[in-house]
Amino acid sequence: MSPAKLWLRVFFAGFVVITALLVVTLLTPVPYGDLSRIGRVSDHEFGWKLQPPPVVEQDLIESPVSQADILIVGDSFSMTHQWQAVLVHAGYRVTTTYWATYSEALCGDVDAWLAEAGFHGKLVIFQSVERLLDERMQKSEACVNGRMSRKFTAKPEPFIHPFTAVPGFELNWTARLTSGLVTYRNTRRAKETRSDVLISRATMVRLVPDGCDRFSHRLCDRALFYADDVDNGPLTLKTLERFKAFTAARKATPLLWMVIPNKTTTYLKPDYSREFVDGFNKLGVGPDLFSLMREQRLTMRDLYFPNDTHLSTHGQVFLGQFMLQEVRKILPPPASTPP
Repeated sequence: MSPAKLWLRVFFAGFVVITALLVVTLLTPVPYGDLSRIGRVSDHEFGWKLQPPPVVEQDLIESPVSQADILIVGDSFSMTHQWQAVLVHAGYRVTTTYWATYSEALCGDVDAWLAEAGFHGKLVIFQSVERLLDERMQKSEACVNGRMSRKFTAKPEPFIHPFTAVPGFELNWTARLTSGLVTYRNTRRAKETRSDVLISRATMVRLVPDGCDRFSHRLCDRALFYADDVDNGPLTLKTLERFKAFTAARKATPLLWMVIPNKTTTYLKPDYSREFVDGFNKLGVGPDLFSLMREQRLTMRDLYFPNDTHLSTHGQVFLGQFMLQEVRKILPPPASTPP
C-alpha cells in the first residue's frame, strides 16, 4: 500500500470517528439540571416533566436595599427569586444578597455594615442549605472580631431566572466532542445499577422508595443527588453552639432563619442532622423546614428537581407561601397587600 493510500485510510477512519462523536453529542439533550450537567447524565432519563407554575415577572424584581422591608442573605436556593416573589406579590419590599459574595462569612460588624448599606427595614432572613451551614458558622466565628470582606451588593433581577416551561430539545452545540459518548456511558450505568453509585464527580444516583410517586422523570425509581449532602457531614451540637452565638449577636433587627434540608436528607436520610434540628427548634428563631419538606415530599411530585440539588419551581412557590405566613407573624401585611 502506498503512503498516500495509507494516509487517506487513516484520515477517513478518523473522520468517521469524529463525525460519529459529533452526531452523538449533538443529539444528546442539553442538560438543564445541575446534577445532570455535573455528572454528565442524560436529561432524557432524569429530566423533570411537570409543567412549572406560571412566573409573574414583575414579582421577581426586588427593591433597593434602602427601600427594603425584608433583607435576605441566601444561597443558590434563593437565586431565582421565586420563593421571595410570593413575599413581593403580598406587598413586601424585598432585597436579596448571597453568602458567597462575602466568602461565606458574616463578620462581627454585620449590623453596622447593613446600616451603612442603607438598610432600614424591619426583618432580616438568613437562608442556608443544610450542607453549608456549618462552614458558614465556622467562617463567621473566625471573623467575629473582624470586618466584612466587601461592601453590600444586591441586584433587583434574579441571579438565575426560574424555569417557565419544561426545556425542549435543541442541538447540543456547545458541549465537548466526547460529551455525548460520556453521557451515554454514564446514563447506561445509572440505568443498570441496583444500588447507590457515584456516577461522575459529585453526582450520585440513589434509589428512591416509591420514587415514581415522588418524581416525574422517566427513570423515576431513582434520582440524582449531590454527594456533598453526605460528604460535608451532618449538622451537629457543635454547629448548634456556633449558630446560637451568631444569632445572639444579631440584635439590631428582628431575624428569621431558613435552614433548608439537603435533598438527600429530605428523601433518604431524615435523621441526618437530628441533633442540630432538635436544638434549632427549641430556639424559636425559624420554622422547622426539615419536617415540612419531609412531609411535603409525600404529597408533591418534584418538590426538589430529580436532576438538580435544588427545590423545583413548584417547591419554591410552596416554600414562599409557607414563609409568607412566617413573615406575617413578625411583620403585619403591608398596606398595599393585593387581594
